[in-house]
Amino acid sequence: MQQPEPTFPHRLTVLGSTGSIGTSTVDVINQLGGRDRFEVMALTGAGNIALLAEQARALGAKLAVTSQDDNYQELREALAGTGIDVASGRSGLREAASMSADWVMAAIAGTPGLEPTLIAAQRGANIALANKECLVSAGDVFIRTVAEGGGTLIPVDSEHSAIFQCLEPANKANVERIVLTASGGPFRTFTREQMAGVTADIARAHPNWSMGLKVSIGSASMFNKALEMIEAKYLFDLRPDQIEVIIHPQSIIHSMVAYTDGSVIAQLGCPDMRTAIAYALTYPSRGEIDVERLDFAKLARLDFEAPDESRFPALRLARTALERGGAQGAVLNAADETAFHAFVEGRIGFLDMADIVETVMDRINDGRSAETIEDVLAADAQARQYADDVIQRMQQAA
Repeated sequence: MQQPEPTFPHRLTVLGSTGSIGTSTVDVINQLGGRDRFEVMALTGAGNIALLAEQARALGAKLAVTSQDDNYQELREALAGTGIDVASGRSGLREAASMSADWVMAAIAGTPGLEPTLIAAQRGANIALANKECLVSAGDVFIRTVAEGGGTLIPVDSEHSAIFQCLEPANKANVERIVLTASGGPFRTFTREQMAGVTADIARAHPNWSMGLKVSIGSASMFNKALEMIEAKYLFDLRPDQIEVIIHPQSIIHSMVAYTDGSVIAQLGCPDMRTAIAYALTYPSRGEIDVERLDFAKLARLDFEAPDESRFPALRLARTALERGGAQGAVLNAADETAFHAFVEGRIGFLDMADIVETVMDRINDGRSAETIEDVLAADAQARQYADDVIQRMQQAA
């Protein structure tokens, strides 16, 4: 029997189209029909103006936005004569998020992605969520906003997409735990002494995935997995004790759901973010895209091991943030971002990042809430300031 043509969203916006997730999203859009099938309302980027302009022309976007005001004139000139509107800065991102797209890819990295994603959620758009800060820093606010807007939240992280695909809505009450898999990154077998000397160039080389700098280094330190633990709590309404992490070096099983009857349902696939992006775009249907297929006959082995939290303390810090609640997620995230930048700039060592985050979390462990966006931003700002102070003291002592 012939299958009906899948129904996809018609109007799309990609917030962060020039980053790693954004470029993969554009590729998926093109594979599924491009401008012949979709109406692209807005694309946003930062400093890669040539790529942003190329994407906007190819997809016939109505609006192109650079988040950096200094790049406005360059973008305007690059799109002169195309009929594509151009905007920049915070107001431009707000305009892009406000346009009438049915589906919005939220792929702006870091806290700057929070406001435009909330705007899109407020008006009821279906959100494909790749921005971790929306849930790690502002989980209560964001989940409430999505519910009030009436849209659907679809995770794009490969691990959360896997859980989303394996979770049976009718059996939500029978979920025993979810298992987030982690490759272990490039330092899975390193000792702490070996990790102490690594540089940002070494840490960015992920063994399985092609990702941006922040996510790559976050994978090496496992802070990326720590953030995913907090995200999972909000995405799937879980208790901290229901969230487990297991090291799986091959990155073939992307995550699992364990039920109370002993069943474990897993989602498998070759490591390619386009699979999760395509599922988010076509949900609840599935499209056909050109990605590598699993060849089970060639899979020599699938390995698993417990994470070593003495070498990767980020996982312990995530559990602490989950147990403390309130603004601790925002504090962890802000301190992590600040420490990450200091590491990339060569001002601190690889292992210093976790020490900085833990110090800041303990210093702001005062029970403050994160019920409003103002709460979140205040905790974020204070955590960044405290992290900067700690970094300066480290440099002075060195």
